[in-house]
Amino acid sequence: MSFNPPTGIYINWHMHLNLPNRLSILRLVLSCGFVAVLSCQTVNWSGAVAFVIFVAAGLTDFLDGHLARKYHLITDLGKLLDPIADKIMVSAAFIELVAYNDLMPVVTPAWLVICVLAREFFITGLRSLAAAKGVILAAARSGKHKTISQIVTILVGLAVLSCAQLQVNFSGLAAVFALYQFLLWLTLFITVWSGAAYVVKNYQLVLATK
Repeated sequence: MSFNPPTGIYINWHMHLNLPNRLSILRLVLSCGFVAVLSCQTVNWSGAVAFVIFVAAGLTDFLDGHLARKYHLITDLGKLLDPIADKIMVSAAFIELVAYNDLMPVVTPAWLVICVLAREFFITGLRSLAAAKGVILAAARSGKHKTISQIVTILVGLAVLSCAQLQVNFSGLAAVFALYQFLLWLTLFITVWSGAAYVVKNYQLVLATK
């Protein structure tokens, strides 16, 4: 005896699990693989493999938004899933970089990462409050700028980690270290600024909605 779900339910899930949303789900899966690889601190290739995984995850972040806008595939599920996938990916990466501070020539300050994560949790809480009141808050453009800055910073950080693990040495290595340190501060500024801009833009809407 087989069970066939109602047609309406099938169509609903088919519409929501479109290609952009599947790419967001793939980013969540890649984030798990990223953490698993960097958990192997006894091997000297974990940073390089994590770098490749993070590049792939970053590409899904670009593609899901591009495809959703180009082919009008924007859904309420996507508005929630995309920023959540971004937050998990970025949070996992920064936490792992802090865990490798003893090995890396440039320290990733734990307090800086806490500030970044606090912003992400606060905005997620704001979105949850809005959702409870029937309002879906989409990611703002400043939030995308924040995500791009974080992704670039993490990629440079993973490059620094890979060089340290594989004992790579070249003439421009010091410049890479300096670039990573600069990007950490730039990312902190953009993260805090985008969070403040998002709150200013949406707090009245959330508070006013019953």
